[in-house]
Parts: sequence; structure tokens; C-alpha cells
Amino acid sequence: MPRQPVPRRQDQSRLLGGGDAGCRATKIAPSAQTHLDKHRDVAVAANQIDFAALDAEIAGDNAQSARFEHARRVGLEGRTPRHGGSGVPPVGVRRGGDTRIPGLTARHRMADMNTISIPVALYVVATPIGNLGDIGPRALDALRAADVIACEDTRHTRHLLDHFGIRAPAFALHEHNEREAAEKVITLLAAGKRVALVSDAGTPGISDPGAKAVAAVRAAGFDVVPLPGPSAAITALSAAGLADERFLFVGFLPAKVGARGTAIDELAATTAALVFYEAPHRIEETVADLAARLQPSRTLVIARELSKRFEQIAVMPLGDGPAWLAAEENRRRGEFVLIVAGPPPRPDSEVDAEAERVLQLLLAELPTKQAAKLAAAITGRAKNALYARALEIKGG
Repeated sequence: MPRQPVPRRQDQSRLLGGGDAGCRATKIAPSAQTHLDKHRDVAVAANQIDFAALDAEIAGDNAQSARFEHARRVGLEGRTPRHGGSGVPPVGVRRGGDTRIPGLTARHRMADMNTISIPVALYVVATPIGNLGDIGPRALDALRAADVIACEDTRHTRHLLDHFGIRAPAFALHEHNEREAAEKVITLLAAGKRVALVSDAGTPGISDPGAKAVAAVRAAGFDVVPLPGPSAAITALSAAGLADERFLFVGFLPAKVGARGTAIDELAATTAALVFYEAPHRIEETVADLAARLQPSRTLVIARELSKRFEQIAVMPLGDGPAWLAAEENRRRGEFVLIVAGPPPRPDSEVDAEAERVLQLLLAELPTKQAAKLAAAITGRAKNALYARALEIKGG
């Protein structure tokens, strides 16, 4: 019987339901994505938002917050503060002027943390890739302050918002409607509303919807404020232990076999580490293709279910990847980040396949010495090695 992975961080097992490793591989069919969240206090239908209802709700929250603030200040200014000491609140007790979003000028944070005033802008908010405890205070501030939240899947994001008591209305902005949804975002900003943008998990626009919306908002003359946070790619790289000084983020490879093979071949000459995302139903064939088309001696890092209960990070030669996945069913479950280390440096005397191809093309038109010199300039390979190889070709 296969051995189950040992649970990691049992005390942080409150996870996002059905989350992934930083992006969604499954396509969202337009017919399956609702544009009206019926469980919202403020309706979002078609391209309209009931601003009167929204303003009434915010006004009510402001009144409640003002009463709470008055009561809190009376407690702090009394002779014997509840927390003891000199009247200065300890860590965790905030005064009304807290500035959790540095760099923003027009803001005021209320003591009950439900009403936060920040400038009108599109706030690009990174959300947890699995563990809710990974969300940052600035991200929560922006979500609490937002009048409306644009999200990849309203139902998925509602789990996060409900967990933190955030009541802002939400509408869908995903890969099938991003251009139309971006227009809605611009309309909201023009009406003086603050909009937060989130994906299902991780950072919007990184193998997730959001880039087109951000570009449209900038083109319309509105500010875009990024709030950094979880990213599956960076999380995996931080635990990979690779010596590469550079990495190339590829994201998802094509699903079709032929297109995927072509894409891998184009990456073969890249000297940086390669970072991929992959879904469980394609992980075996993707790793097999990488092992077949890249040097099997290169290091492979397989990181799955990052920040979740069954997180697993394994390091091995690329050629061993297919067998490692096949050895245990649990290893093929979850959402994956794959990292392939850069290729080992070539000896100066080695002429690789690309240099050989260039050299042969030049030899067909030029004298040997001139062909070798030009091939060295084009490919960056050693001129002496190319000249020696040119003599072998001519002599053969």
C-alpha cells in the first residue's frame, strides 16, 4: 500500500478549498461562470452596479465605525487604560491613524478595521496559493477598502472574503471576458470607486487573468497599485536550492503534444533555470517530454501542493522524473511547479548541434577559415573548435 505523505504544518490546515499552485490550469467555460453573485448584499448585474445601495451600505459602516472609534478613544484616554502601562497601546491595539498601506497619501484607517479610506485606483492583490495564513496585512487592507472586487471566480474568492469578514461585492474577470470586464473596471474607477483585482490564487497576471485589465486601466489614465504577496513560482524557487543566477518563467506549456515538444526544443539552448506550472492530469507527459528533449542529467525540482497540508518538494536528475512520478499515486496529485536547472557549461572544445548547423551552412558558401570565424561570431563558440570541426567536415 502506498505510503501517504506526512502532513506538514498541521496547525495551519485552514486552506482555500480547491485551490491551486498559483494559477488555474482548468479553463472556465463562459456558460459556467456567473456574472451575478446572488449572495451579495450589493447586486452586480450586466455592466451596472447599484451605487445607491453601495453608498448606503458604506455610510452605515462609517457611522458604526465612528461610534466604535469614539468608545475606543474614551477607553484609551481614561485614567487606567485596559492594557495597563502608560496609556500607549501594546502591539495589536491600533490608534485611528494607522497607515497600513505606505506610499498612499489620502487614507484613514478606522479602529474596527472595517472602513479604510484609500485613493481611487485599481489594486492588484496577491492572494494565498493554499494557506490562508499567508495573506499580508496590506492585501487585507486593500480588500477591506475596495468598493468592488474583480476576481477570476466569484465563488472561489468568496471563501477567502468570508473567512476575513469582507463584504465587498464581486464580479467575474477571467480569461474569457477580460476585455469586457476591464471596461467595467474603468467605468467603476471613473465613478470614483476603488477596485481590487484578485485571481483564484497567487498574483494576478502571472499565468492568470489580469494583464489585459491592468493595461486597459493604465491606458485610461487611472493608477494601478500592486500589492505583492504569494507566488507559486517564487515560493518553489526559494526552496529549490539551485545555483542558477537567472531563471526563465515559462508558465504552462502547450497542452497538445506537438506544440509542447516544439516549445521545449526552443528552450533547450536557454542557459537559465526554467520554471513551469502544470496540472495533475498532464504532469506525467510533461515531465516525460522534458526528460526526452533536454539533457537528462539536468536537475529537476518537483514542487506540489505548496503551502498546503501535503506540500512536497523533491529534487532529482531530470531523467529520473518519470519514474519518480510513477512510483506513487499521491505524487501525481495537486498543482505543480516544475523547475529545470540550467544546462552544465560546455567545454570550449565542444561544438553543439546549433553551432554545427551554422557552420555547415557557412561552409557551403565560404572558405573554411572564414566560415569558422563567422560561425564563432554567430554562435559564441570557440573559433579554434569550430575551425577543427570545419576541417573534419571538409576532410570527410
